[in-house]
Amino acid sequence: MKLLQKPWIWSWVAAVAAFGLTIALTQGRGASELGYAALSFGAFAAIVGLGQMLVITLGPGNIDLSIPASMTLAATLALKAMGAEPGSAWLGLLVALGVGLGTGLANFALIWALRLPPIIATLAASLVYQSIAIWSNRGLRIKPPEALADFATGRMAGVPNVAIVAVVLAALVWLVLERTIWGRWLLACGQNLRAARLAGVPVEAVRAATYVAVAVFASLAGYLLASFSGGAALNMGSEYLLMSIAVVVIGGTSIAGGMSNVPGVWGASLFMFLVVSMLNSYGAGAGVRMVLTGVIIIGIVIAASTRRARQ
Repeated sequence: MKLLQKPWIWSWVAAVAAFGLTIALTQGRGASELGYAALSFGAFAAIVGLGQMLVITLGPGNIDLSIPASMTLAATLALKAMGAEPGSAWLGLLVALGVGLGTGLANFALIWALRLPPIIATLAASLVYQSIAIWSNRGLRIKPPEALADFATGRMAGVPNVAIVAVVLAALVWLVLERTIWGRWLLACGQNLRAARLAGVPVEAVRAATYVAVAVFASLAGYLLASFSGGAALNMGSEYLLMSIAVVVIGGTSIAGGMSNVPGVWGASLFMFLVVSMLNSYGAGAGVRMVLTGVIIIGIVIAASTRRARQ
């Protein structure tokens, strides 16, 4: 079957299997609640995963470690700008997107101007963003406007609003990758950077746009997560660093670059939430969950490398 040859299908198979196993452990109780929760919390992982996927598609060495700090900074400044005032949701959104634009440009400036490896540049930048968030927050927990909180926690036709936003973003990313010249440029850069440059691809412009995109996606996720949870916390983005990488790798995107996989990011996001839920039902702590996530990533990387060697 051609469907089974698609790299993204296995993340969905794993998600379905994890859902079935979790329901079996609870003897069928709470299936609808579990599905709703998976869509809600999986949406945030999918949003940051889509951005990380674009960066990883650029090729080896490209990764953004500033995602958690960008989420926290965007959420903190957006909530502070809104001040829980009615009708200020759009102002908060503009602030969050502005933060994403600024952090993305700053990240790329460090990479391009100082010739720093992306992993070093984004890690160093994240310390600055986190410090700014701490300075601006000063221990305050500002609540989002009521209408925004209602939207973030609400649903439409039984589907969480945050999941609808994530699906729309995934569709836009897929259209850009599959139907635009920028998408072809991005894939070309990931497959062979030197060849892409010789072919006339504006390599640095593509890289800049990619690092801006991942920061904007992270900032949007932070804005929605703060609205969903009732306020911004200084550690709100910490779990999404490893998660953003996990959903990309598990979703079937090539870690060697040059190939992205939008549907797989969503399937992997649901799978990761369901695995966490299953571990929680056994009383496993955060350490166990992180170890399991790392083991899953290593296993998939080894499997992918083995398959490439055979080919």
